[in-house]
Amino acid sequence: MRKIKRKSELDKLFVLKDKNLIKVVTGVRRAGKSTLLLQFQELLKSENPNVSLISINMDLPEFRFLAEKNWKEIYDYIKNLLQKNAVNYIFIDEIQNIPEFEKLLEGLFVTQNVDLYVTGSNAYLLSSELATLLTGRAFEINILPFSFAEYLEFTGKSANPDRAFAEYMRTGGFPEAVGLARSGENFAYEYLKTVFQYIYENDILKRHTIYHEISYNEVVNFLIDSVGSSVSARNIAGVLTANGKKIDNKTVSKYIDTLVKAYLFYKVNRYDRKGKLHLATQEKYYLADSGLRYALLGKEFTADAEHLLENIIFLELKRRNSQIWTGKTDNLEVDFVARDKNGYTKYIQVAYTVKEQKTLEHELAPFTKIPDFNERILITMDYETGSHNGVKQMNAIDWLLNN
Repeated sequence: MRKIKRKSELDKLFVLKDKNLIKVVTGVRRAGKSTLLLQFQELLKSENPNVSLISINMDLPEFRFLAEKNWKEIYDYIKNLLQKNAVNYIFIDEIQNIPEFEKLLEGLFVTQNVDLYVTGSNAYLLSSELATLLTGRAFEINILPFSFAEYLEFTGKSANPDRAFAEYMRTGGFPEAVGLARSGENFAYEYLKTVFQYIYENDILKRHTIYHEISYNEVVNFLIDSVGSSVSARNIAGVLTANGKKIDNKTVSKYIDTLVKAYLFYKVNRYDRKGKLHLATQEKYYLADSGLRYALLGKEFTADAEHLLENIIFLELKRRNSQIWTGKTDNLEVDFVARDKNGYTKYIQVAYTVKEQKTLEHELAPFTKIPDFNERILITMDYETGSHNGVKQMNAIDWLLNN
């Protein structure tokens, strides 16, 4: 098993180095946030062996004593470590574990000769409560589990990408899960169950009141099973109530919000291409990692391969810094409307296979309703590629590896 560098995220950190901003690395737990900061620190040391690095990980036992202190005591502790007449690079892991951490951030931010980097596993870190403090002062870098390209590099399985991709869809890209899968995929799934439980206990229960854990798990399972499908709190509540799990839509909304804030799911809103409106209903939710689906639901791969592929394409679009919506044009839907970092828009349909003519026509139909001339892509697992009246058909593995 190889160690790999998260090149894209490291590049962003280097661009932001010494800028008057708080660098905030966010994402689901165990995705590699701490490792990313350690890699960045190693690169800083390679540039200057005498660089001043102050690193605090609130999850490590040696720093637990700080969790019992107030923000001012922690500020004084860090300030006593600062070197004079030098830039001090400060790294704080899981800063949301510090009471009133926003005051600590503000104090460090205004301290001279400090370049500040923090990680967080809960979106509370950048929520509305902190908007006044962080507006114009923070830059978020969201990190996800391994991409497929990183998975190949980490496992050394580049010689047979097709087989490797089937494994990647099942076990996902959490670094530790990928390593455990070498001894059997069941080890990876057991690990992912513990990751979910840890997130539930530390990032959800500690911040939110969950009255009925069984109902909460029903909502989690419903969302996982509905990846790639349009849903609403109202229809989730209706389905669960009809199945004997009485729950109201406000509670469902609250539960979904906790999952999104813990970076377990990402919400994608609908965009009406014809009316140029952002719609507030029937959004979609995508999992932070496909391996969680198998770990928590245990369903067979063939039962939902197309939606899993769509989930993987969505995560790759996020890694490529795209703004993403699900598109609506008349009564037809485009899986993704993606605007890249340069402002160019693409329309993307995802299908596991379009070998049957009827399926191909169904996937191409939404494109015919779009009046502009932005790029249109149909991504499938088929080896066949080419063009269909301006729609580029691409193999999913080729698209994922061609960044």
